[in-house]
Amino acid sequence: MSDALNYLVKTRPEAMQAYFKFLKETGKSLDPKIRMLITVITKVATQTEKGFRQYLPRALDAGATPGEIMDAILHAFPALGLAKIVWAIDILLDMDIPEFRAENLGAEKRWHALGPAERIAKGQVTYCDSDGRSLFVYRDAAGIRVYDSRCPHQVTNIPHLALQGFRLTCPKHRWEFDARTGECIAKGDRPLKRFEDKLENGTLYARW
Repeated sequence: MSDALNYLVKTRPEAMQAYFKFLKETGKSLDPKIRMLITVITKVATQTEKGFRQYLPRALDAGATPGEIMDAILHAFPALGLAKIVWAIDILLDMDIPEFRAENLGAEKRWHALGPAERIAKGQVTYCDSDGRSLFVYRDAAGIRVYDSRCPHQVTNIPHLALQGFRLTCPKHRWEFDARTGECIAKGDRPLKRFEDKLENGTLYARW
């Protein structure tokens, strides 16, 4: 939060608690996607970088497309002003989310080749790169699961060296994941994004 909000929480705790409760209750009637889009715009308006990085991926998880997020920010231009729009886009570019890259914006999801399926050993986690995206792949008797290498908290790219056994730890805020299931097992509360996969002519593909 900003210094001003921290001051109000400290000096007027009852009023601020009532206000935050009001926001929480009114938000329940909104579609999750709309609620997340409003939250993203709010983070731009207050120029809260940590919050912007945190809620941008949540908006994607709630079903908002990159184009809808961009349009929502631009639609708020009269209220926010150009300086805040540029501030948000600079952070977005620094986050380097594949879906927001100029060549991908507005594109339909498509299948990406990850390589020969035979190189994905059973009972092990395999690190792959495909079309500018890094992934962790786990294969067992039940099949194959493909996970995004980006932490769902603030889309920090988790490097291969962060994998110890089956435990994957984000270097930024120490969220920990089970690379076999994608579930968050420590610190955080959201799983890794899982991509649809298929085997075709001996090649493993993932769709995003």
